Amino acid sequence: MDMNRLRALRELARCGTMAAAAEALALTPSAVSQQIAQLEDEAGLALTERQGRGVRLTPGGEALVRHAERLMAVLDEAKSELALLRRELAGELRVAAFPSIASALLPETIQALRAAYPRLRLAVEEMEPADGLAALGSWRADIALIDHLALRRDRRQDGCGFVALARDSLHVLLPESHPLAGRPWLGVADLRNEPWAMDAASSSFGEFVRHLCLEAGFEPRMDVRALGFEVVSAMVGAGCAVTVVPGLRLLRPLPGTRAVPLRPAATREISVAFRRGERDHPAVKVFIDEIVRAAERLRPAAAL
Repeated sequence: MDMNRLRALRELARCGTMAAAAEALALTPSAVSQQIAQLEDEAGLALTERQGRGVRLTPGGEALVRHAERLMAVLDEAKSELALLRRELAGELRVAAFPSIASALLPETIQALRAAYPRLRLAVEEMEPADGLAALGSWRADIALIDHLALRRDRRQDGCGFVALARDSLHVLLPESHPLAGRPWLGVADLRNEPWAMDAASSSFGEFVRHLCLEAGFEPRMDVRALGFEVVSAMVGAGCAVTVVPGLRLLRPLPGTRAVPLRPAATREISVAFRRGERDHPAVKVFIDEIVRAAERLRPAAAL
């Protein structure tokens, strides 16, 4: 059986719709549908069935996905062993990373690896944590920098391993002239009557912050929903809104703003994720070792 078709079936099982599976695999829905149809011809039985607007796997499809995941893990282990035998780090390592961790840790990590292994190329693609985890699962990335919020949303992680990098503490970000800006700490409830700005592209983080507000008894009034943090910080700096930000966002100056620690403390755990079968792959190993060192050097200077 063709591994690409097996991979398409596995992604369909994870996503639930042809469109979502196609997006995860960087294919068209018709291409995914064709791959599943060809796989069904090879298997000699139906592997999927319609369920409302989505698709679910038949018992045969579920059994084939379980076997496919074991095959993919064995192939990953084989690639790792062959790379060890070559005794040279070369080729491309694909890294998915969300913006705040990418800007904080990746420049130093890439520079160090380039100096030590000039034939190893790191290809970085910016993705939110949940998307990075999905890219790892669909073999579109070899490494994903994620947070625990993504792990809550995606339960299919049996084939992934994780190494902790940092615990990122959340802060309230206010205009520097705001009456609350002089406080030593603030609770989410202190922002009950404030206009908010939020980076809507970071959906898992936005959901987490909204849940904190709901627990404090109010729905935040979102006056600004941006597609990036640049607009959010500009709105706060101009006095138009307040927001809650991770500590990694505070590593660079944000003009016109004041960051105040959030109490009770709220944190997100940041990790580097990889496929279990590739933990001993030389390129994966040196990347993890180097980014762990970069995170350790960062801690004294960051609000982590």
